[in-house]
Amino acid sequence: MTKFIGGHGTSIGGVIIDSGNFNWTAKPEQQPLMNTPDNSYHGAVWGELVPEALGAPIAFAIRARVVLLRDLGPAISPTNAFQIIQGLETLPLRYREQQANAQKLADYFSSHNQVFNVIYPSYFSGADKERADKYMRTGYGPLLGIELKGGEKAGRQLIDNLKMIYHVANIGDARTLAIHPASTTHSQLSKTEQLETGVTPGYVRFSVGIEHIDDIIADIEQALDPIEKA
Repeated sequence: MTKFIGGHGTSIGGVIIDSGNFNWTAKPEQQPLMNTPDNSYHGAVWGELVPEALGAPIAFAIRARVVLLRDLGPAISPTNAFQIIQGLETLPLRYREQQANAQKLADYFSSHNQVFNVIYPSYFSGADKERADKYMRTGYGPLLGIELKGGEKAGRQLIDNLKMIYHVANIGDARTLAIHPASTTHSQLSKTEQLETGVTPGYVRFSVGIEHIDDIIADIEQALDPIEKA
């Protein structure tokens, strides 16, 4: 909910999903909290009580609500709940625009002379492309990465030169966000460790927003132009 559902970088939240398909009593030694008496609820054995009372094995969701919520208080504030619900109302519209912009931006980068690699599912090949087509049937999403020929220096300069696009580690915002992981999120790692995680010196990640694509590209062009001339 923090990312695409909220969509505006205003709230942090998560959800617990219990499909009701798991048998919590099949291996009681592995789920002791579901299979031993809970003294705070008159000795209730959640793995047995919930299916008997409700006809569905949703003991995890019920216990999370009546025990963990009571004991730990992990309840979202009314303001954050409102912001996330409001974001949910426009999720389909935003997501369609974001991934359409991402595809156009990937196409733009694919022919740019400072970019030697575009990391976006539509540019995958082989088994990776087959999986992308299988699971991403409505589009390839708003996240893309590029690798710059100029390496870490170029990556840092690109971020510093951006004016409209935000330098933020978040994703899923209605605004376009960019980050250079080698100098920020992964800077605590050695160069070897960075490469092992897929972070190359010139790698820049974009979470593409809903701005007009011409404005997104214009900001990137003005950011890359002085790097090319340097």
